[in-house]
Amino acid sequence: MKKLVIWLVLLTCLFSVAQAQSNASCSWYEIFVRSYQDSDGDGIGDLQGVIGRLDYLEDMGFDGLWLMPVMPSPSYHKYDVTDYLGIDPEYGTLEDMKQLVQACHERGIRLIIDLPINHSSSAHPWFVQACAALRRGEEEHPCVEYYCFSRQDGPKMAPVRGTDWFYEEQFSGGGMPDLNLESEKVRAEITAIMDFWLNECGVDGFRLDAVTSYYAADVEKNVSFLRWLNDTAKELKPGCYLVGEAWTGLSTIAQYYESGVDSFFLFPASQAEGYIARTIRARSKPARQYEGFLQQVEEAMGDYLLAPFLGNHDTGRAAGSLQARSAPDRAKFAHTLTSLMGGAAFTYYGDEIGMVGSGDDPNKRLAMYWNASDMTNQPPGVTKTEYAFPCVDEQLQDEYSLLNYIKKLNHLKRDHPAIAFGRNEFVYNDGDVCAMKRIWEGQECWILVNFSAGTAHSGTIAADVENLVPAQTLDVGETASRAWVEDGEIQFELAPYGLAVLVR
Repeated sequence: MKKLVIWLVLLTCLFSVAQAQSNASCSWYEIFVRSYQDSDGDGIGDLQGVIGRLDYLEDMGFDGLWLMPVMPSPSYHKYDVTDYLGIDPEYGTLEDMKQLVQACHERGIRLIIDLPINHSSSAHPWFVQACAALRRGEEEHPCVEYYCFSRQDGPKMAPVRGTDWFYEEQFSGGGMPDLNLESEKVRAEITAIMDFWLNECGVDGFRLDAVTSYYAADVEKNVSFLRWLNDTAKELKPGCYLVGEAWTGLSTIAQYYESGVDSFFLFPASQAEGYIARTIRARSKPARQYEGFLQQVEEAMGDYLLAPFLGNHDTGRAAGSLQARSAPDRAKFAHTLTSLMGGAAFTYYGDEIGMVGSGDDPNKRLAMYWNASDMTNQPPGVTKTEYAFPCVDEQLQDEYSLLNYIKKLNHLKRDHPAIAFGRNEFVYNDGDVCAMKRIWEGQECWILVNFSAGTAHSGTIAADVENLVPAQTLDVGETASRAWVEDGEIQFELAPYGLAVLVR
């Protein structure tokens, strides 16, 4: 009986992993709506502007779209929500949102939205009513339970003016009081919020903001809450996709996966000191370094659905962190290595054209560079504006542009989903060239990669080549790579940073 229970648990876990993979898109695109596309001439990006650019996303091969917060908020970034069931008037209306969801689905694009529930805005009616009640001495007011109030001051505590009370605020100074996630009333509100967006508006899931801050540094409590959140969301809409922001190391991210949440962003692979940038900077045997990093991830995460990325709205732009301003091939190859980590890869808007920005947060959220006359206003607080690469319109016309490379990469993954979702096996590595085999839902892909920036490589790989045929190649420049089967072996000629795929 005990063995039967163990097998049932294992089968349930395997089913959950398989379901997460089948529900996920393989190429996600993150948009800061304010800086993306203005449709009404006020200089602020909006939902109708996003709708107007969906053909671009579809053509680029993105099959998933993540919108940064769209709910009403007093800030430009909108992570401090004042109404969880609305759309900020700067961005449009609920009808615009429903139209966007429908338009995405017509193109085979899944849409998720940011869900910041660690905290609300200090201007949210719940908090306003709670503070007013405390000033009147009405400690039993229903809204007081919604937040983490205390009469004891301490770290991450802020005073309630006119009282001897304090409230918890993990993101201090931002007017973002922490919600009391232990409250059944708050959980009922969160359930209603998710139900509204998933079923009334039709979104396909949520990006979960700041999950490591739900209960400060208490991983066990955070995981427990995420388990409840995931179970609730999946009951409301089976097949919805959740991806969490756990800005921490591999072993801790692996703990968060125990919640059942589909994905967590793979922060150790991102930014200037992440696995991708370190592989590209490696002075010798970069292929072996990449294999080592990927094996670390596989050992920690097992079959969980990864969410690798190079950068996002909180980090320095990828082109800068990769030192790729004058080396676009390096940026191209970094996107390839990110996708080859496996899972649901995320691209931050503008990274497909090499936008740059670092330092203050607004600098990382500049206006999308469609062309010189079609851009939103820059977000408030920008201290430096720079565009290191040509605009979208120009790059679309350049066969070898960064944009067109990422387009080919996305379509490669759509044609061969085993690249994203297959279990990885390294079958060859000489330090500069490696070969990986991935199998998923009956498709077998062999992926050959040259990690050398300036040297072409050729050779042979002994393998079971029965029914193995060349499929596609991907190159950063005009020199073409190729791989084929001959004399019972895989033969390859790979250009610098070249990639070739064979399929069985």
